[in-house]
Amino acid sequence: MAELRVDHALERSVTVSAGDAELFTYVYRPDTVQLESPKPYLHPIRTLAGDLVSLFRPHDHVWHKGIAWSLPHVGEHNFWGGPTYVHGQFYVQRPNNGSAVHRRMLELDRGRLVHELDWLSQAGAPVIAERRALTFRLADDVSWALTFDTSLTNVSGATLAFGSPTTKGRENAGYGGLFWRGPRSFTGGVIRSPSASGGDELRGERAEWFAFRGSHDGSDRRSTVLLVDDTANPHHPPQWFARSEQFACLNPAPFFSEELDLPDQKTVRFRYAVVVATGEPEAEKLAGHGRAALHAAAAP
Repeated sequence: MAELRVDHALERSVTVSAGDAELFTYVYRPDTVQLESPKPYLHPIRTLAGDLVSLFRPHDHVWHKGIAWSLPHVGEHNFWGGPTYVHGQFYVQRPNNGSAVHRRMLELDRGRLVHELDWLSQAGAPVIAERRALTFRLADDVSWALTFDTSLTNVSGATLAFGSPTTKGRENAGYGGLFWRGPRSFTGGVIRSPSASGGDELRGERAEWFAFRGSHDGSDRRSTVLLVDDTANPHHPPQWFARSEQFACLNPAPFFSEELDLPDQKTVRFRYAVVVATGEPEAEKLAGHGRAALHAAAAP
């Protein structure tokens, strides 16, 4: 297997490649407008064959950006982007679009990136201090894995309730957390869970992992994206927010139907694996790659 290469655009982004394939770019200091709740994101994301498996700023939801840690309801703050769901009024644009701002890089090498971020209200007040670690590795000849590890410390001065539109009253709209938006050509693709294969009817199911299989225009190839929820995460196994009919997305949503209260100065941690594969390898095998990546990332 090819070795990984890391290219750092200082104070902007990190791109990880394997051979001739650029696997992903992590934009840690974006130029996002305030209305879209600026935050780091991964895009473009590609398979080892070079096929694009992410979408940036789609016209239907311009705050969707590849893969991002996006939270729509953190107390009164919106770290998702766009309007906020208000029961009885639907979505209302409020002056509450916060930002997750890169503070400093702690570590960067061929397999690991660690940095600190400050989550600020739209008015600039501190809400959360975050330590985030990404690790990346090749899994086999057709797939690679990334782990996402975040520790969130409440610095707002009061308890923060983490929730979703569903916890605020909108049925079956429990999105929030690590969110992947797939390319347009994946619309109508197949969603897989450990127990079923289908489409939007799987939304809300609890599971350790979900996968999405879609097709590419032009190359006539197929690819698979799989996300694994770490067993130590709060509310594990999570309910999943997943779509195929309108657009392709996967989201292990820890606050789908149950809020999490984080007292001031307390910390909560979440860990995930993302596996990106060329073709349609057996999903449980890819989930095994994700588990192995989580185990390796946790090792001293």
